[in-house]
Amino acid sequence: MPYGWQFKDENVCVLSEKRYKFNVFGLISRDNRCIWSSTEKSINANFIIEQLDRLSLSIKKETVVVLDNASLHKGKKMKEIMAIWQERGLFIFFLPTYSPKLNIAETLWRVMKTKWIRTQDYMRKDDLSYAINRCLTNVGKELKINFKKFSDDGK
Repeated sequence: MPYGWQFKDENVCVLSEKRYKFNVFGLISRDNRCIWSSTEKSINANFIIEQLDRLSLSIKKETVVVLDNASLHKGKKMKEIMAIWQERGLFIFFLPTYSPKLNIAETLWRVMKTKWIRTQDYMRKDDLSYAINRCLTNVGKELKINFKKFSDDGK
């Protein structure tokens, strides 16, 4: 649950399913084009490579993907395949260390968690899965982010 509140002497109980993970790897452009893939498993280097490899096979023009400095983004397996991606026109650019505000995907996750997914969507595994898929499918259509709003003022 992203947030909540209660009166000072009030007890609140929120039921949830334990041990459920829903992980998403997503790329978004400033014009709200979004590519994403989800899994209930942990996201590892193989998962990231599979997604980027699929992207490299589908692009029609040179494309730059911006990634943060997560260790799974910069590992040996990633380095080995980058030359192949570059031949296909896919280039990887790494953000400077400790600069999450430069990663517009972080804005997507924040807006999705605080504005698009409702509190009641967190109550059940199926509801959360549906809400996440609904949001990501509709990015650029019914759901849009104005990245200019988040750029210069640090909000």
